[in-house]
Amino acid sequence: MTWILANLGLIGDLMLVHLRLSLIPVVVSILVAVPLGRLAHRVGWLRGGVLSVVGLLYTIPSLALITLLPPLLGTPVLSDVNVLVALGLYGVALLTRSVADAFDAVDADVVRSAMAVGCTPLRRFWTVELPLAVPVIVAGTRVVAVSTVSLVTVGALVGSRNLGSLFTDGLQRGIVPEIVAGIVATVVLALVLDLVIAAVGRALTPWARVSGTSGAARRASRRRAHRAEVPGTAAEDAVTGGGAA
Repeated sequence: MTWILANLGLIGDLMLVHLRLSLIPVVVSILVAVPLGRLAHRVGWLRGGVLSVVGLLYTIPSLALITLLPPLLGTPVLSDVNVLVALGLYGVALLTRSVADAFDAVDADVVRSAMAVGCTPLRRFWTVELPLAVPVIVAGTRVVAVSTVSLVTVGALVGSRNLGSLFTDGLQRGIVPEIVAGIVATVVLALVLDLVIAAVGRALTPWARVSGTSGAARRASRRRAHRAEVPGTAAEDAVTGGGAA
């Protein structure tokens, strides 16, 4: 605890660096995975190949990939670019399938209705299909974000400065509180990022909250109707205040 209190500034700085190294791959993953997932959804014969290729990317060990990237990209071994590219690839691998499934889940009747009223393909995508796919895409993005925050720590093994540095330094110097601080800070960062993405998802889909409330109201109405049809329940509701199950 003494070590943690004496190094709060260092932990805070590393959390900011870790956040930056996490956010960039997540954003890149969304920008790449949405078109790829859309392509897999629209072009049936490409779906298997696209999803198989991006799925294989996630099977490559993270440390091996980060080590192989410098000669391929022409970047310095200790550059953060290697970590960002590796994590971006992993994010795309995770998110592309979720995006394809999200567009698959869009009601075909809704799409046909949009076509019937004269929506162009581009307008139909932005105003109908993408908004309806957002909940599933957000769920996939939350998985990518948490996974990315965790994988960033691996970069410390190849010289990238982040919360993983607390693990490596703590192990080398035998300072257990430093290791614990790194673990706790990483978990907190992952939780905060997950909550932020969930909040953004709710803000982008206000109709989901309305439909959820309407659904609850309909269920309550059906329960009240059922009670009215069953002898004795109406009198019981009058005594108990009836109905909220």
